[in-house]
Amino acid sequence: MIDTFLIFLIELIILVLFEIELLQLQLFTILIAWIYYAVMESSDEKASVGKKLLAIQVTDLKGNKLSLAKATIRYISKYASFCTLLIGFLMAAFTPRKQALHDIISGSLVVNQINSNNVGFDPKINY
Repeated sequence: MIDTFLIFLIELIILVLFEIELLQLQLFTILIAWIYYAVMESSDEKASVGKKLLAIQVTDLKGNKLSLAKATIRYISKYASFCTLLIGFLMAAFTPRKQALHDIISGSLVVNQINSNNVGFDPKINY
């Protein structure tokens, strides 16, 4: 929610400063959101501003930071989670490692920042 608000503010500033059409604004918003999430989640912080405030991080399956490519795949695959009538997001409640569809596709996990050092491959869980 916090991240969406930040992206909205950027969108609003662009709309006020430049007279652009709605389709251009929507495409620009997708581009800004992709850059924001991919760069933030692949940074050393492993989190966007909103995730930092909630003390959670996005890691790969071994607890390492995501590469920019994996963070990009995670962002793009969120559209698959949306297109399944949000079932892709609800999957997190029923999967062993609490992964949503886009996390499974990108090979990522969302973990508590405090416990992120304990994240790793669990041989008892079938992947």
